[in-house]
Amino acid sequence: MSTAPNRRAVAVILLIPLMVTLALWAFAWPAARIAPRDLPVGVAGPASAAQQLEQRFEQRDGAFDVHRFDDEAAARTAIEDRTVYGAVVATPQGPHLLTASAASPVVSQLLREAVTASVPEDTEVRVTDVVAAPPGDPRGSALGASVLPLALAGMAAGAVVTLMGLRGARAAVTLVGAAALVGLAATAVAHSWLGALTGDWWTVAGVLALTVLAIGSAVAGLAALFGPRGIGLGALLMVLLGNPFSGVTSAPELLPEPVGAIGQWLPPGAGGSLLRSVAFFDGSAAGAAVLTLALWTLFGLAAVLFARRAPTPAEPVEPAREPALTG
Repeated sequence: MSTAPNRRAVAVILLIPLMVTLALWAFAWPAARIAPRDLPVGVAGPASAAQQLEQRFEQRDGAFDVHRFDDEAAARTAIEDRTVYGAVVATPQGPHLLTASAASPVVSQLLREAVTASVPEDTEVRVTDVVAAPPGDPRGSALGASVLPLALAGMAAGAVVTLMGLRGARAAVTLVGAAALVGLAATAVAHSWLGALTGDWWTVAGVLALTVLAIGSAVAGLAALFGPRGIGLGALLMVLLGNPFSGVTSAPELLPEPVGAIGQWLPPGAGGSLLRSVAFFDGSAAGAAVLTLALWTLFGLAAVLFARRAPTPAEPVEPAREPALTG
């Protein structure tokens, strides 16, 4: 009896539990360890009162990155610019909490609980949602659920381009066209139908298309460099790590270190952050995410256009040309 089938069976038996364990680690571990880690928040008001508020935040060592502002107007501007997630303003009537549920409903609730717990029981904390989540998605559920479909769409585009044997400019045009159509379709659903996204319609569509293009180009580029194994590597980076490390359902600063930072350098995390910026904050703090998506797209398309790889089973192998006779 041949041992090759037996070896393959044993490999499958061992590989499946390993993949399940890796998936559980990637998805469950960050979710189970959500807590503030250098979370940017602000305090404002008279110097003595603001100093007391700052000390209360700093009592939780490493949890908050506190920014001082002169007054409530400056704190509101910082929230709208995505410099901080929220701020506490000291007033004669008591603390006034400014939040931005559009930036993260989870962080807004966390700040509400932290400020309420730090004041006497008979003190009322006034809360103002400076940048509120849209009525169509008040808990941010639709935005959080959008990252995985975008990652799967990019994965599918990159894998199909590879397995169909498309190369060079034809492959690049196919990736761009597929990403553009996904961006339009996704915006029609999330923006026009569900009302989960606001902001300029075409800008949102462009962000969604760029996210899919960055993922699809990266997968196709890895396949161009490493053959079909590159598709598996792309799935590991974009789906198994990129989706749970994105922080889009909570915030990157709530994930264990360095998961939050790693997620923002992968297209799913960068795409989620950029989508929040253009949908709710007029594009504030979008530069790093745009750069990340652009670099992944350029890397992928360059590999697709210029890398030499072995043909896939779907591609015919060109016969070698016989040398021309001379003389």
